Amino acid sequence: MIPLMKHAFFNEFETKKQLSEFILRADRLSMDTQCFEFEKQFARFQNSRFARLFNSGGSANLAILQALKNLGRLKDGDNVGFSALTWSTNVFPIIQMGLNPVPIDCNLDTLNVMVKDLETVHEQKKLRAFFATNVLGLAGDLDKIQTFCSGSDIIFLEDNCESLGTELCGKKTGTFGHSASFSFFVAHHMSTIEGGMVCTNDEEMANMLTLVRANGWDRNLDTKRQLELRRKYNIESEFEAKYTFYDLGFNMRPTEITGFLGIKQLAYLPQNIEAREKNHHILKAIAGANQDFYPLADSHLEKISGFAYPVICKSSDMRDKYIKRFSGAGVEIRPVIAGNMQRQPFFRKYVSEKYELPNANIVHGNGFYFGNYPELTESDLEILKGCLTKY
Repeated sequence: MIPLMKHAFFNEFETKKQLSEFILRADRLSMDTQCFEFEKQFARFQNSRFARLFNSGGSANLAILQALKNLGRLKDGDNVGFSALTWSTNVFPIIQMGLNPVPIDCNLDTLNVMVKDLETVHEQKKLRAFFATNVLGLAGDLDKIQTFCSGSDIIFLEDNCESLGTELCGKKTGTFGHSASFSFFVAHHMSTIEGGMVCTNDEEMANMLTLVRANGWDRNLDTKRQLELRRKYNIESEFEAKYTFYDLGFNMRPTEITGFLGIKQLAYLPQNIEAREKNHHILKAIAGANQDFYPLADSHLEKISGFAYPVICKSSDMRDKYIKRFSGAGVEIRPVIAGNMQRQPFFRKYVSEKYELPNANIVHGNGFYFGNYPELTESDLEILKGCLTKY
């Protein structure tokens, strides 16, 4: 059996041993110093000014949109574009925040939205924001998207939960947008069991994310910002400030276990990414020679970091044949994230407008993926290469 993932952690035995020792000696397991230290280290890794840790990547996405609404940068009914090929928690918050979700089709070779796709939709819908999903270690032309959004007054956001460590134009994915989300779920690049992060260079946004994460209160803000808020709202004592809520928020706090694991796993991340990229190129050499599949275009990427390898067949019948081959070889597979999001039941329930999304439909009907992780053995890779070889 080649599962989607083999271990919860990189260097699993040592990590679990360290975690057990930490839990036994820790005086506090609710959000505290381990979480804040992980934020600092992750911000440095991403070359971002600020990082805010959350209890999941889905919470991170929700917090981004709530923070932008709290700051008045997004308003009810604003059109928010998003990658049609994505995961549910990239779209849920758009609907939950009273915004209008506008799916944008992907390219078949990159599996991502490209600037030309965004430009076409913006001409028709006048987007206020665009929430891109960097799909499975791949990415669109993020530099061009960034430039277009900047010149068109579009707030550019990245869901980078699937491409942590990918690089293009000398930058990491997750650093092109105003804000970017990350996930540390078990099956992703680095695991804190559950967990997510938002990175941004905007200090006002970082402060609002801090409020949104923890009930809208000021406990986790620095002293300067606390005093500013308390003066603004005439909060006259520390006692009163304990239960003062300044804006809309949730309880999305992580635990010290999340922070501890994040620090430990972040140390292994460069080695982790290197192994995933090596596997990607081995697999692509076989898949790229198979005319049953649409080829992947990744030459614009300087580093490729995905937790799965996508396969897009040229027909649904062909996909069925390859699904049987992979399953018969003991390889665990999944649809390519959630396929065309417009075809999901929740989207049809809450969004009446229909969009033409031909490429997302092809991925929906003809695609699947299997896991890519450092623990794949030479034997595993030979099995996968055999499965990818043309019938």
